[in-house]
Amino acid sequence: MDVIVMIGQLLLGLSILVILHEFGHFIAARAFGIKVEKFYLFFDAWNFSLFKFNYKGVEYGIGWLPLGGYVKIAGMIDESMDTEQMAGEPQPWEFRSKPAWQRLIVMLGGIIVNIIVGIFIFWMLTVKYGESYIPNDQIKYGIVPGTIGQKIGLRAGDKIYAINGKPVERFEDISSSKVLIDNATLNVDRNGQKLDIPIPADILNDISDLGIEQFISRVPRSKIMVDSLLPTGTAIKAGLAKGDVITAVNDKQVVYFDELQSALKPLKNRKVTLDIDRNGKPVELAVQTSKDGTIGFANKFDIPEKTIDYGFFASLPVGANRAVTSFVDNAKGLGKLFTGKVKATKAVSSPIGIATLYGGEWEWSRFWSLTGLLSMVLALMNLLPIPALDGGHALFLLIEMIKGKPLSDKFLERAQMVGFVLLISLMLFAFGNDIFKHILPK
Repeated sequence: MDVIVMIGQLLLGLSILVILHEFGHFIAARAFGIKVEKFYLFFDAWNFSLFKFNYKGVEYGIGWLPLGGYVKIAGMIDESMDTEQMAGEPQPWEFRSKPAWQRLIVMLGGIIVNIIVGIFIFWMLTVKYGESYIPNDQIKYGIVPGTIGQKIGLRAGDKIYAINGKPVERFEDISSSKVLIDNATLNVDRNGQKLDIPIPADILNDISDLGIEQFISRVPRSKIMVDSLLPTGTAIKAGLAKGDVITAVNDKQVVYFDELQSALKPLKNRKVTLDIDRNGKPVELAVQTSKDGTIGFANKFDIPEKTIDYGFFASLPVGANRAVTSFVDNAKGLGKLFTGKVKATKAVSSPIGIATLYGGEWEWSRFWSLTGLLSMVLALMNLLPIPALDGGHALFLLIEMIKGKPLSDKFLERAQMVGFVLLISLMLFAFGNDIFKHILPK
């Protein structure tokens, strides 16, 4: 069932974005009197479609190959490679007959719509949910670093009070893109000692392998107190109760929840003795650990959270900032990829990888957040100056505007083929990479 939900969310999210992207090209072309022959969600390779109909001279349909979509614009060298049409005399309703500036707007139409859609989604999310965050100055016991954080020198209990000398207002900022992408320096207070810990330029490689939680836990350090118990866990069977405070594991003292986790981890599938403080009275319990080194209870995290609610119009700049920030962050990530600081195997994802991001539970807030992010990613990727992408077409049009004459049809056809081969190769690499990471046994 989880797989079905993941696939359903992926198809819905990408279908919305692809249709709106292609609508951007469609509406711009129609605005300049350019004929649009086809409007397809997914590709109708070898002219086979799952569904189609004609309306006012345009064929609308759904193809069988779910790798995007397209609009076929008359008189344009595109993925259809319709050389027969291009061999005829230019007609006034064709793409090639229009001024270069109009053709440029048509090519950028999809990108513009994706940016607008991304801003709109984040705007509406801000209207509904506001902004919630943990005030950094309210963190009592510091951070819990994972293996990546420990590797760069962080320790449990460290308090990160500034980033690059600028005070941290929100706890979430210490795991944000401005830390992980911008080669930041964390200013740390360790029991009164001030330390500067630089973030390695290639840290995204480790995060891709191990996850963001292995950098710094998104939950601050907290003391131990049982909040709830799993009905099938071993803790409830052993007599652990809500409100209990675990003070030791096999006579080893523990104070914080991360210390308890560390103490139990090497004791998988074993009987352990827990010392309990139950309303001031000492209790001793024998508990069987699971194969993961857990005993089946949720800790009480007494962490203050602040929520800022915005009005309808006040939410717009907040949502727009989230959208633009995601666009810029992904552009910086591409920069790291091209400079070799991030490996391609860590940065490139296919629909398989995207589906895992959506997850197996349908949460509308998560769905729309990821769809908004993907809209900005789609805009960025299409802006790349690669033949066969919108950015490649736009680059050739800019060259034409500078030269004062168009590039030859033969050159454009060859460039389109080169771009198509590049995109297919990239797609095969992405699918192979995700199959290796997410499907094949490790």
